Amino acid sequence: MRRVRWFTAGFAVVAPAVLLTAVLSAPARAEALFGDTFDDGNADGWSRNGGTWSVVTDGTPAYRQSSTSANARALAGATSWTDYTVQARVKPLAFGAADRTAGVAARAQSTSQYYTLVLTGGGTAQLQRVSGGTAAVLATAVVGGGTGTWRTLALRAQGSTLTGYVDGTQVAQATDSSFAGGRIGLVTSYASAVFDDVTVTNDGPGPGPSPSSPAPSSPPPPGGCAVSGAASGFAAVNAWGQNGTTGGAGGPVVQVDTAAELLSSIAAAGPLTICVAGTITLPAGMYDVTSDKSIVGVGATAGISGGGFNIGLPVSAVTTPPADAVHNVIIQNLSFRGASDDSINVQMFSHHIWIDHNDLAQGYDGLIDVKRGSSYVTVSWNHTHHHTKNMLLGHDDGNGAQDTGRLKVSYHHNWFDATPQRNPRVRFGEPVHVYNNYYFYNTDTGVACQNTAGCMVEGNYFENVEEPVTNTYAGPAGRCVARNNVFVGESGAPDCSGTVQEPSVYYSYTLDDPNAVKSIVTAGAGVGRL
Repeated sequence: MRRVRWFTAGFAVVAPAVLLTAVLSAPARAEALFGDTFDDGNADGWSRNGGTWSVVTDGTPAYRQSSTSANARALAGATSWTDYTVQARVKPLAFGAADRTAGVAARAQSTSQYYTLVLTGGGTAQLQRVSGGTAAVLATAVVGGGTGTWRTLALRAQGSTLTGYVDGTQVAQATDSSFAGGRIGLVTSYASAVFDDVTVTNDGPGPGPSPSSPAPSSPPPPGGCAVSGAASGFAAVNAWGQNGTTGGAGGPVVQVDTAAELLSSIAAAGPLTICVAGTITLPAGMYDVTSDKSIVGVGATAGISGGGFNIGLPVSAVTTPPADAVHNVIIQNLSFRGASDDSINVQMFSHHIWIDHNDLAQGYDGLIDVKRGSSYVTVSWNHTHHHTKNMLLGHDDGNGAQDTGRLKVSYHHNWFDATPQRNPRVRFGEPVHVYNNYYFYNTDTGVACQNTAGCMVEGNYFENVEEPVTNTYAGPAGRCVARNNVFVGESGAPDCSGTVQEPSVYYSYTLDDPNAVKSIVTAGAGVGRL
């Protein structure tokens, strides 16, 4: 059965021994207590007080409170929860006055007793203690914004310390011991708002790079840095006038450590290897990458925060790959955090793209999306975590004119680490080759193959994945073949039917022993492991 909501009764988790051992033995792992994406079209499990609540479609299904005439609360979770972090995406729709608010609640004793982190009509974020229905401001920070914009709010309650984060950045902290434990909530005060992607963990919000991340301990070698290894899978195929993916090979090498330098380099014409030193914070937005580029992190501390990379021409209705489609791009050894849209988006017939050995978390939308006729892409050795809607392949159900016969993508040796869904979610592409990946505690689906897509899923290791492979997830069905996979813990069985073109028609490959995939991938995926 498809599930988009998960719930754990308390910190003494009632769960299979295999899951509990896996969670507790992993270093610095957050234990997921609860989550809701509202993708099932309902808000079962939430108790409401005040306001007008409904599940609506706002890009994807989300939970809207539309009244501006009262305080409104929707609570969920367990009264026994004490130290945890509640996180959600929040989009205020209408405030009406500077002191009206919308946000998240923690340690709710009742609908009138709790802590909150809220956005205000005056452009601030506030930590509040609400007691007897009256709000007392504990801390405040200017965060800007307004209505109609999604923000990610996280409220951490640890002992008597309350910490508030907006879009992955700590903005406020206070000490208060009024409430020791309680449920989580979505709250508005004489304001309307939409909420989505609610998660609760017994650790802090997902890790994110700091704008002050230290520079590498040593400079890159003479000439800069270099791509490690060579692309395999679809990115290595000779097609569409490009033989394999070499990125900026043969061109100059530059090192960048500021946003201005990075943006100038990725927009430059001609082959170029761009060495990213330290963490570069971009203004919110998506930034175009031109053809023949290698963007490579130096050491294990390089990353991008705030913005994301767009690989592709502007969106149009053309159905034939244009001669100037973006191609031959490598992104390797970078951490991505806090993207205001996608972390990496590949679109409009872009081809020969290799996304390898990156660490991606806490984005706004997709971490790695491939759509609108793009093809010959390999996504390999990435670690994705602390994010809900992970990887989308294919545009919406009506985009067959651009996507059919394209979207040939290989996903191999990735660590899908407690990412609930879209691991990947596929439309139209065939063959989509998903092999030798490690799936851990994906609470909705692993691979979802839809709308005539053909997915070959083989040699993967699924641990506590309720619905590891399916072609009946939602909407029009696809086709999938699942073979030689390992399913452990609470993992379900594949739900597959139909035939799929063999990837070996396009390239040769050798599978790792699926029983060894967990150890291979956790030792090798992510940054600093080239």
